[in-house]
Amino acid sequence: MSEIPGDLKFMKSHEWARVEDDGTVTVGISDHAQGLLGDLVYVELPNVGDQVEAGAACAVVESVKAASDVYSPVSGKIVAVNEALTDKPETINEDAYGEGWIFVVRMDDAEQLNELLSPDDYAELLEEEGH
Repeated sequence: MSEIPGDLKFMKSHEWARVEDDGTVTVGISDHAQGLLGDLVYVELPNVGDQVEAGAACAVVESVKAASDVYSPVSGKIVAVNEALTDKPETINEDAYGEGWIFVVRMDDAEQLNELLSPDDYAELLEEEGH
């Protein structure tokens, strides 16, 4: 299993959130999630300007095995999407915590970050699930 970066927060549904210096939140799916899905063939991105709610689906990643919703960890407005994934969805497989980011949200309420799992808690969750 790859190293879980210490600066991330996680959702139980395997999304990660990185709070950037400007207060926005970059979101992707965990390395574990991309491993479960297998080779990604399509990513449906949200639109810049969309208002998203914490815990609501706003993107889709599709592999040869399954399609999976991607949930926003915080409420706010989409300010950027990773257009490169349209042509190269496999970037998520190759670099889930880096170039494979999916979207960026300008959050309405930073308190929502407290609801997310720390890297240690997320690692524990994966162990409990038997991965």
